[in-house]
Amino acid sequence: MIQVAKGPLVAIVHPSVPVRSVRELIALAKSKPGEITFGSSGQGAIVHLATELFLSMAGVKMTHVPYKGGGPALVDLIAGQIYLVFATPQTSLPHVKAGRVRALAVTTPQRLAAEPGIPTIAESGVPGYEVTNWHGLIGPKGLPRPIVDRLNSEVAKVLRLKEMGDKLRADGVSPAGGTPEQLYEQI
Repeated sequence: MIQVAKGPLVAIVHPSVPVRSVRELIALAKSKPGEITFGSSGQGAIVHLATELFLSMAGVKMTHVPYKGGGPALVDLIAGQIYLVFATPQTSLPHVKAGRVRALAVTTPQRLAAEPGIPTIAESGVPGYEVTNWHGLIGPKGLPRPIVDRLNSEVAKVLRLKEMGDKLRADGVSPAGGTPEQLYEQI
């Protein structure tokens, strides 16, 4: 029915990992092919695919550790069991601010408004890299068009509210919007 929000993923590492940038991460991975581990919320999840795209474009190999959700992957990253996770700003930034993990870069072409000091992967040594995570509201197949249009219209009104935009941006995402057709095309 409507795309609600969109934003980056954040590449985060455990503070004990001896890197402070994407370039340093790539150099470390090249020096230890397959020894560096990255976690994801599961095989084929957006964070898994975003990391695999990064590895492919950077020309490095790491070992994938799939978890049953992003929470367990983040817990193991914080515990130092794995090196790297790509996570949403909503889940990663509180841990970055608390010093439990270190942010290396974001996956979108633009820096986060909420954390402009975190560079993009593209500007950090992997030109052309871009992954945008998005959230949408969908309904069951066969939902009558008048209901689809009404829901789209009402959600769009909420997304245009200043308070909603401020809240979403504080969480590291941007309000989206659009038509049902645009969302279906995206899917």
